[in-house]
Amino acid sequence: MSKPELYVSLVVGPDCDLESFALRTALESFGARVIVHWIGRPNDLVDVLSGEDLDHRVDYLILNFHGDEERFCLPELGEEVYEPGEPRGEFFDQHDVMRYTSLKNVKVIASGCTLGAEALAKAFLHCGCRSYMGPDDYIDGNANLMFLLRFMYEVIQNKKSQLEAFEIAKSMDEETSMYRLYVS
Repeated sequence: MSKPELYVSLVVGPDCDLESFALRTALESFGARVIVHWIGRPNDLVDVLSGEDLDHRVDYLILNFHGDEERFCLPELGEEVYEPGEPRGEFFDQHDVMRYTSLKNVKVIASGCTLGAEALAKAFLHCGCRSYMGPDDYIDGNANLMFLLRFMYEVIQNKKSQLEAFEIAKSMDEETSMYRLYVS
């Protein structure tokens, strides 16, 4: 296998598997090496965000989750199933990001509704991310997938800068225009 064009870690939240399969297939077709992290419990996400379970060569970390009111939707477990110190509840917010995240020079894309909110982005940037992007409102799922595909296509195939690819992907329609880009 030749050297990948890009290294992508794709983190898949609950009920996001169909879009993730499509995204992974397309990214690999574009020439990216994709590592998939299936989130079955909150500590799975913590392990990725802390860097413990993240490849050191990652160019983009895509957090493919549903979002609600600027929070990641997580699998909610029975009280007896949680591990000591594991985040509890169905949401993971900016305070959890600050508590558990250590991502040095990683570019993060959070592709769920409202996950492009400024407070959440600032938390990720504070924890070492080089950039953060996501939709700041309730985006249509198909538009979300199209944004990701177009953005990555422009970065990989057309060798566009992150900002150029972002502007192209964002300009596709009213839904994709919900995406915001924050840089450190």
